[in-house]
Amino acid sequence: MFTGIIEELGRIAALDKHANGAKIRISAQVVTDGTNDGDSIAVNGVCLTALDVSAAGFMADVSQETLDKSTLGGLKTGAKVNLERAVTPLTRLGGHLVQGHVDSRGKFISAVQNGDFWTVRVSFPREIGQYLVYKGSISVEGISLTIAELGADFFEIAVIPKTWELTNLSTLKSGDEVNLEADVIAKYVERILLYGKKKDEEITLEKLKKLGFV
Repeated sequence: MFTGIIEELGRIAALDKHANGAKIRISAQVVTDGTNDGDSIAVNGVCLTALDVSAAGFMADVSQETLDKSTLGGLKTGAKVNLERAVTPLTRLGGHLVQGHVDSRGKFISAVQNGDFWTVRVSFPREIGQYLVYKGSISVEGISLTIAELGADFFEIAVIPKTWELTNLSTLKSGDEVNLEADVIAKYVERILLYGKKKDEEITLEKLKKLGFV
């Protein structure tokens, strides 16, 4: 589990693909502090198991499913990646609950500077649209962000200078794919409401009250 508060901007040192996935090596210094082999680190919002950890970085195995679902398979040597260690019981939850399980890939559309701040627009696929709400949370490349504007197939986020500086958002170009993870709470609510639901059965205010949502 993560919070979406990026700790370090690392770099891809090597990416070796094979028949069933890939091995990835990442240069990093901050997130390796206190990290042991087998611990979890989010890389651009993808939860990976850190192996061969050293002061200079770590290695991770990436399954084919993860390569297909996320943008990791398209990264090149030298690419900047957002890194975050898994939370501990003493971690401050500065962002929102992020699992590191990418739901889909969106596309970076644009970034417009307004003084020191940036307004970033990202398109999203239809399958995650029901989980996105105005002022709700969304993880983009592992970064916990708040939806400031919501359209039919895009959302906008206001990015503060610190986030712009410490993450890979500033390196993205129009059309680049980004990893998206919707708020897990929305997915659980949907599952609760739909589980055992008969065909054409409506979700009513009375049903929501019985389930404790109102």
